[in-house]
Amino acid sequence: METKLTNYPEVLTVDQMCEILHIGKFKAYELLKTHTVRCMRIGKKFIIPRASIEEFLDNIIQGIAADLVAGNKE
Repeated sequence: METKLTNYPEVLTVDQMCEILHIGKFKAYELLKTHTVRCMRIGKKFIIPRASIEEFLDNIIQGIAADLVAGNKE
């Protein structure tokens, strides 16, 4: 996935994740705590690989595409 995310470091902060996804911190922590976005927790700090954000976005895109294809069949 070639995106502007290459401008970000390999390991992201919650603030950077919020910036990328255009979400608030509450939603970001919800995505992390439910393991919707892969991460590692060290103490109180979340370590978020940039690749996990890319996977999350790919999954959303694939889900939308699948919904569109299913909608076209009905």
